[in-house]
Amino acid sequence: MVKWEGVIPAITTKFKEDLSLDIEACNKNTKAQIEAGVNGLVLGGSLGESSTITPEERMELLQETKKTADGAISVIVNIAESSTAQAIKLAKLAQDNGADGLMALPPMMYKSTDEETTIWFETIAKNTDLPILVYNNPVDYKIEVTLDIFERLVKQDNIAAVKESTRDTTNVTRIRNRFGDRLKILCGVDTLALESILLGADGWLAGLVAAFPKETCAIYYLAKAGRIQEALEIYRWFMPLLELDINPQLVQNIKLAEEYTGLGSEHVRPPRMPLTGTERKSVKNIIEIGLKTRPKLPDYLTLDVLETA
Repeated sequence: MVKWEGVIPAITTKFKEDLSLDIEACNKNTKAQIEAGVNGLVLGGSLGESSTITPEERMELLQETKKTADGAISVIVNIAESSTAQAIKLAKLAQDNGADGLMALPPMMYKSTDEETTIWFETIAKNTDLPILVYNNPVDYKIEVTLDIFERLVKQDNIAAVKESTRDTTNVTRIRNRFGDRLKILCGVDTLALESILLGADGWLAGLVAAFPKETCAIYYLAKAGRIQEALEIYRWFMPLLELDINPQLVQNIKLAEEYTGLGSEHVRPPRMPLTGTERKSVKNIIEIGLKTRPKLPDYLTLDVLETA
């Protein structure tokens, strides 16, 4: 059963120099995430270069990650498709291959109406037994899953949570006021994570965690334990790095950070290209300063802040 709480990385997909899957590197990063205290991870999301990996590769990643995790965390597969038929097919494939849950985006390459968006998520939910996290990111995907849409979606028992990426932190309170605990809320914007947690978000579906798992988990655990000042100090240190997530080149940025921390490489699949020139120099500078000033973390894993149910 997926616990939609805690830190859940939207993990990068690791590639070798020839751009084939690097399963060994993927497994190394998964182990680092588990050691840091994450509660699950999402495969094949936007940060996982969803548009460049095949369904077969996605299933290979799922099976290998499940083996590595060995039940320690939930493994969630992303659904980001252009047709309802393909979304259903991938949802069923993920369920058949052992996924614990799904993260579903609105239709890709088409700005659906509210009614179309509602039916899209309802149809996916009706074709799988897996619990579903609805990704609400109107900034990047131009489709907002409004509270009125959620009013209908919560009638589907397996629509369980929302990845809240509207970049409006008041939406955390609006969702809670409207739906109580019926929908779990995960912050999907790294630079708003601490604020969202303090407003009552259940978790953080994070990006820079791919390179900095312990620092990400420390902020979450400390905040939930009420040790706000300690969480804030780490968060302030982290902010220049977290801002690399709210950038069109977030994949390249985070993969470069992973290379610095020994948890991945820069290899990306076209049309993405590795960072170059002044942009690369700027990102490297942010990462290097972050590493030089990396804070000493308290023993946050001794803090029991996750629900046991």
